Amino acid sequence: MRLNLDWKPRKVFYGWWIVGACFFIALYTGGVVFYGFTAVFEPLAHEFDWSYAQISLAASLRGLEMGLLAPFVGMLVDRWGPRRLLFGGVIITSLGLMLLGRSTSLGTFYGAFGLLAIGTSTCSSTVLMTAVAHWFRRKISIATGIMVCGYGCSGLLVPIVVDLIDIYEWRAAMAILAIGMLAICLPLSLLVRHKPEQYGYLPDGEVNDSVMQDESLVPAEAAEVSIKASQALKSSTFWHITLALLCQIMILSAVITHVMPYLSSIGITRAKSSLITSAIPLASIGGRLGLGWLGDKADKRWVMASAFAMMGVGLLCFGFASSQAIWLLVPFLILFSIGYGGNNTLRASVIREFFGRSSFGTIHGLVIGIMMLGSIAGPFIAGYVFDNWDSYQPIWFVFVGLAIAALFAVATTPPVSTTVQPLDEK
Repeated sequence: MRLNLDWKPRKVFYGWWIVGACFFIALYTGGVVFYGFTAVFEPLAHEFDWSYAQISLAASLRGLEMGLLAPFVGMLVDRWGPRRLLFGGVIITSLGLMLLGRSTSLGTFYGAFGLLAIGTSTCSSTVLMTAVAHWFRRKISIATGIMVCGYGCSGLLVPIVVDLIDIYEWRAAMAILAIGMLAICLPLSLLVRHKPEQYGYLPDGEVNDSVMQDESLVPAEAAEVSIKASQALKSSTFWHITLALLCQIMILSAVITHVMPYLSSIGITRAKSSLITSAIPLASIGGRLGLGWLGDKADKRWVMASAFAMMGVGLLCFGFASSQAIWLLVPFLILFSIGYGGNNTLRASVIREFFGRSSFGTIHGLVIGIMMLGSIAGPFIAGYVFDNWDSYQPIWFVFVGLAIAALFAVATTPPVSTTVQPLDEK
């Protein structure tokens, strides 16, 4: 018997290590900076006697700065790779949390959120999704779905943030969370790599330098669409997807920022409100994985349209909930969470599919920059409605209409081949 001396043990595809590192960075930053903000909302209002609109404006300013920075961050991650941006972003975010804990005025409070915006811009979805998108093509939806489950699991941190605030008060809690940011996320950022070709891999862990396309063997690079950011901006495909996602982030940012104050206004205790708040991102895991898996099997546009329909129905239940009809929060948690969770996964995969990966970071950054207009408007409008009408219900019903508009926008998205010419077609 002749031994095969050329056999080598198969290496674990490094792309999955990157997915894992990005998962935990998303978990911590999402739980502390995004979902955890609602836990400090009421302590701030009680200590400083600020209005809900004034406090909500901090989230809006964070959204404005993140929106302005997103296209720039996208260009940087395409050029420098994700590791440098993640490393710097973790440090800046921790400084922002420290400053937040030392706030004594609205100016300092807004300044802290300015630092948080810079930090989270360079270690947020644009950078994390670009890192994953460079390493996957056929499995992009499920790989992205696993990564963004970090944001879903970040709901587990909300009760911890609430307990830290209740035990140590909110100032000390911010310092503890800043130290945790450095201890957990800084080492993880060093595990992330840029393009697989730089390390002897191909996307999805392919070992051959050619793939099948139209029953012919072609180089792997040539098999991928490659659209410049300037070309994407001229396509109706880009604007259909972006406007739908703009509606989503407006709805989502308002709900996440105001969920605990809203539940308190309808007679639900702070302890129960924190559990419901943590359940929202946790329930979204079903959409992030389930709709992510489905996005690799079916037309991503129709999967996204279905997700928007679920968000609309869930939000309708949210608006009709009360202390006597608390059961309506169950369909809200299931439908709304699965819907937005699925779209958070599909956002990266549709950009990767329609425009390729050569300018993925820049295009994704442009999408995020426009989406942030909704992130700015959503929390402030919801706070303004409550301050003037002493009820959140009207704005929830308006947002149901936005979800329906987003459904039609994404369902009518034309294929990219009919709206823009790829780079290799002259």
